[in-house]
Formats: sequence, structure tokens, C-alpha cells
Amino acid sequence: MSRFEETDAEDLSSDKDERREIEIKSLLDQIRQTADKLQRDAATRGDLKLLSRSLKELRYAFKVFTPFRDKRKVTIFGSARTLPDHPTYQTAADFAEQMAKDDWLVITGAGSGIMEAGHRGAGRANSMGLNIMLPFEQQANPVIHGDEKLVNMKYFFTRKLMFVKECDAVVCLPGGFGTLDEAFEVLTLVQTGKRDIFPIVLLDAPGGTYWKALDDFIRAALHEGGMISPEDFALYKVTDKIEEAVGEIEQFYKVYHSMRYVRKQLVIRTMTPIAESLLNDIRTEFQDILSEGTFEVRDALPEEDEPELEDMPRLVFTFNRRNLGRLRILVDCLNAGSMEPAGRDFT
Repeated sequence: MSRFEETDAEDLSSDKDERREIEIKSLLDQIRQTADKLQRDAATRGDLKLLSRSLKELRYAFKVFTPFRDKRKVTIFGSARTLPDHPTYQTAADFAEQMAKDDWLVITGAGSGIMEAGHRGAGRANSMGLNIMLPFEQQANPVIHGDEKLVNMKYFFTRKLMFVKECDAVVCLPGGFGTLDEAFEVLTLVQTGKRDIFPIVLLDAPGGTYWKALDDFIRAALHEGGMISPEDFALYKVTDKIEEAVGEIEQFYKVYHSMRYVRKQLVIRTMTPIAESLLNDIRTEFQDILSEGTFEVRDALPEEDEPELEDMPRLVFTFNRRNLGRLRILVDCLNAGSMEPAGRDFT
């Protein structure tokens, strides 16, 4: 690189840093303006307490998670009532142990049962916790209790936000109302594009039928009733095998790295370049998910402000923001380096 090119690169970097600082200041100003408007609106004491506590909780949670943003994380959901001698407990522990060996952090609700199993399998050093404070004093399990990677939260909605926002995959083991609520909320967020797609695994103990029974219901009632699309089945995987659960997650990040929207365009970053032949096949197979234009391989867009990702290849296109199941299949094709996943019958 010549001296002039180095100077241009430095100027471009400086411009991006300046734009980023301006945007951050604008967002902080908006938070302050919202607080002023609450006072003008004569918000009740109860409303103000809820907003104040929520903001404090999220601020602290962001602070705890920030140092670990460069590590992949898997969230594990499941029953707090599962005992250590139950096969599902051991399945959760074995799964978490394997993910920790592969350098993943394990997030759970920090309580007992499946949550404790996940932390026992991963070990304290590879565990993060989001404990909910309940009237009957739920205390964090002994593995994570007192750890700097534990956050105690008052509200379920702030806790659920952190579970999904900070992770790169979700694995649900059998549980009660809370587990089903978490599983369906994650599926809803991904299906509607409110959360970037990521692996969702419904994991049973070997021979277990908990999730298979739910999957049968989804197929018979929701799919056959026309309430979900066939490609929505690509959004989750049901299995009773730990190796399949681990494989589903790690295969997802074999080539795919991350995605973000830049105005109307969706940018998918990949770990390796996309072959011309695969790009041509994608243009033919996935034309239906475009609102306009075509698929292009490009360098980082000027609006992207993540310098650590600038050198990654990009697949850029105008996604219709509707066919999220098809988008997941596209990512599977990128990871496979072929169109084989597009030919699967998910029903």
C-alpha cells in the first residue's frame, strides 16, 4: 500500500469513527428527551419505577456481557424441576460440556434443574447466568453463584431480551410453561425477522418424545391448518442426540458469520469467499426471496461500522423480509457450499 493509500484509509477510518460518535450522541440525546417527555406527560410513579428499573437492569446486563461479545454463546432453556438423576439433566450437562470444549459460553437462567445442568457441564469459567428474582427467593445455582458473569434481574421481559440478544444459538430441553413460552417466543422472533436467524434446537434425552410430540402437533395443527409455511420447519431441529444438536449449531457457523441490514439491503458476511458457481445457483433458486434486484458478492458497505469484519466477503441483496425459513435454507446452502439443502423436504 502506498503512502497516499494509507492516508486515504486513515481518513476513511476517521470519518467512520466520527459518524459513529455522532450517532451514539444522538441516541443518548433521544433517551434524555424521552425522560423529559415522561415528566411532561405526568407519568405515574409506578410507570417511572418500571422504566427506571428496566433501564438499570439492561444497562448492567450490557456491561456484564460486553467483555464476552467476541465469543459464541448458546442459551439453554429447560425445567428448573428436573432432578440430577433424570436422563434429561445428564443430556443437558453433556451437551453443555461439549459446547464448552468447542470454546462456546453457555447461558442459562442460573437456577436449578436443566439450568444447573448446563452450568455443571460447561463449568463455571464457561458459564453465564441470567437469574430471575422471585418472591420465593430463587437463588442462583452453586456453579454460577457469586460469579461476575451472573446478572440478577427483576423482570422476565428484560431477562428474556438478554437471553436472545446475546446468544448465537438456543437449545431447549423439556420443561414446563416457562420453557414452552421461551421456545415459542424464540421461534416467533426468528420467523418474523425480529431476531437474526440462528440455530434453534429442541433437544430430548435419548429416546425422549417431549419435543417430537410437540413437533407432531405443529405439523398436524399449524402446518396442515395453513397457519405456518413448509419452510418454517427449517427454522428449528428436533433431536434426541447430543452430537446432532452440536452439529446443527456448529455447521451453521461453518461459513456463515453474521448478518445486518443496511437500509433496504441485507448483508450476509461469510468466513470464506462464495464460489461463482454457487452464486449463480443461489440467484436461480432464491429469486423468490428478493423484493428487487439480484444477489451480489461485495466488499464491506461504507455504512457498516464494524472494522473487525471489513475483510470478510459479503452476499448482499434486497431481502423481502418475509420468507425467513427460505433465508435459513439459503444460509444452509452457503455452509454446505452446494444447493443440496434447498432440495430437502422439511415437511
